Amino acid sequence: MTRLICAIVTGSLAALPITLPQALQAHFKDERFQIVTSIRGLPLGVRDELQELFGGSLDIAEPGAPLKSRRLVAAGCSIDHCLVYYERGAAPSWRVALFHWTPAATTLDFGGHAPGGFRLIEEVRNAVLSGAINGAESW
Repeated sequence: MTRLICAIVTGSLAALPITLPQALQAHFKDERFQIVTSIRGLPLGVRDELQELFGGSLDIAEPGAPLKSRRLVAAGCSIDHCLVYYERGAAPSWRVALFHWTPAATTLDFGGHAPGGFRLIEEVRNAVLSGAINGAESW
């Protein structure tokens, strides 16, 4: 828990695992994600955690909108996890964040740099499961 809080406060993934932990991987593999098409469609706790990761502002454009500093590409939520894939920067790079969420609490479980070009949340999930996500220096 302490490492996770450090990662959120500093905006760094240095304390997050490089690969999805095995216990979480088994659970994640079987989850069914419902597509989320807008930032407003994410649970409030997930939006709050994204805001913390982004340095205090939820500075992220909606899918298809002009790029601010970040733009949502794909997102999906299951009964206890939300997976968020977004584009970052004028020279684009992509990030993935996996949140464990409940009405009482939300935590960042995993995240990092991702390959570009995904459009579907299933593609993002497959990239996470395959180990294609690398640690990120910033969000």
